[in-house]
Amino acid sequence: MKMYDTWLSSPALSAAEKAELENIKNDPKQIEDRFYKDLEFGTGGLRGILGMGTNRMNVYTVRRAAKGLAAYLLKAGAPEGKSGVAIAHDSRHFSRQFAEDSAKVIANMGIQVYLFDSLRPTPELSFAIKHLNCAAGIVVTASHNPAEYNGFKAYGADGGQITPDTADAVLREMQALDPLSIDMLPSLTSPLIRIIGSEVDEAYIDHVLSLRPDKDLLARTGVKLKIVYTPLHGAGNKLVRAALKKAGYEDVTVVKEQEEPDGAFPTVKSPNPENPEAFTLAIGYADKVDADVIIGTDPDSDRMGMMLKKDGVWTPVTGNQAGCLMLEYILRAKKPAPDAYAVTTIVSTRMVDAIAEKYGVKIERVLTGFKFIGETIDKKEKIGNRNFLLGFEESYGYLTGGYIRDKDAVIATLLACELAAYYKSQGKSLMDALEAMYKEYGYFAEKTVSVVMPGVDGMEKREKATASLRACPPATIGGRKVLEAMDFKQGGVMGLPKADVLLYTLEGGAWVCVRPSGTEPKLKIYAGVRETSAAEAQRQIDLISSSASEFGK
Repeated sequence: MKMYDTWLSSPALSAAEKAELENIKNDPKQIEDRFYKDLEFGTGGLRGILGMGTNRMNVYTVRRAAKGLAAYLLKAGAPEGKSGVAIAHDSRHFSRQFAEDSAKVIANMGIQVYLFDSLRPTPELSFAIKHLNCAAGIVVTASHNPAEYNGFKAYGADGGQITPDTADAVLREMQALDPLSIDMLPSLTSPLIRIIGSEVDEAYIDHVLSLRPDKDLLARTGVKLKIVYTPLHGAGNKLVRAALKKAGYEDVTVVKEQEEPDGAFPTVKSPNPENPEAFTLAIGYADKVDADVIIGTDPDSDRMGMMLKKDGVWTPVTGNQAGCLMLEYILRAKKPAPDAYAVTTIVSTRMVDAIAEKYGVKIERVLTGFKFIGETIDKKEKIGNRNFLLGFEESYGYLTGGYIRDKDAVIATLLACELAAYYKSQGKSLMDALEAMYKEYGYFAEKTVSVVMPGVDGMEKREKATASLRACPPATIGGRKVLEAMDFKQGGVMGLPKADVLLYTLEGGAWVCVRPSGTEPKLKIYAGVRETSAAEAQRQIDLISSSASEFGK
């Protein structure tokens, strides 16, 4: 209540902002939820619901984060040859204002800023950091979250998300700051703020095109691929279409109702290509033009989802399935180097291990979060290994090349379309290719269940659930004996950092992983199986995931 009163009486707030707070004066639960803590800052930066309060995304929490990052950079010093901060944003509510305010706060600290002239994909921000020799970067986005969310993600000089140590150091700087009294420049006209645009776009698209496994495929085969694309009201529209056109894909139909940027995302329940309902409008277009593939990108265009026709019905391709199709295609296109490797997470499909074994390449597994994939690429490069093949997460994030250090839906779109074009040139569909992989490697199936724990005490419930599992580990899950229980909080498990993650290996090659969400009051439960038929794989994954979901209840 004291913090609420401080904000309500502050001269920093506008009349409209004060009115928002006045409207909740008789709602103690709302006041508590908005002011019981500061919005958490970690390796993913800030992410939260828009609104007034210390536990909300607003200009004051954003300015505080921007100044904290700037203060950290001035204390730590930039790596040799690096200077400045690149800033991008997506189509969400207040994204442009948050990006501009961040630029004005950082420039006010005497640091050069490179601000994109309008919305851009998150991976282009990662590219721009290295392309412009910046010391850090910011992208204002809440990725695929619902419309009421926004966020602030911080990046290091390598183009990857900041490390836990850096996040802690930035947080310490933030904690010394009053969010209601952050100084910033009055406008963007300072020479310390450089507006960037098409020159970076062109360099980025050229880089993306250079990563195609078979650049001559379309010219050599003459195949014509019919693509339906939806940017889901986000940042992918111009860059994805420009890349497809330059790559030679001429038959691209864009979902008009979802083409323009709109932070309300009015045509979908959630702007997430992981959710099949996000493709409802696209399916109508695809049936009309008899498309070969549907592609969708999320609001900041770092996630890519696709749908393919199976038995006359448009069917989603999971992140795990797409990652396996991509990896096998890349490995078949070119003989891998002896030290070639791919990177995925501990909650992604085990099919990649079977593929990697066939082609003699290594799979590196990391904790959940693409920052860990980027970190692995960085570590390998520093010891001279530049033979990175593919990084992917089950949550629809993919990357090739290694120069960019975050998942990239523009790269993933070109790779998905090349896959579809290749198999079409062979008289097959991508569904045919997927079925052939299952016959060769086994029928793998995976499922993710989110156990939501709402309310002020949601985070506490989440912590109690994992504490209970540690105190009393399960002996069986879904009727299968637990062969090994790994607690990453102990450190040293699989050579990975400490994390609030539990991984269970079950008999029959199945597995279950439990981890609290890093940003929301929910427990995320992942499971995977390997069976001899699609039907049995589906039956077993449903059984095991249903059993594991009881952990959060």
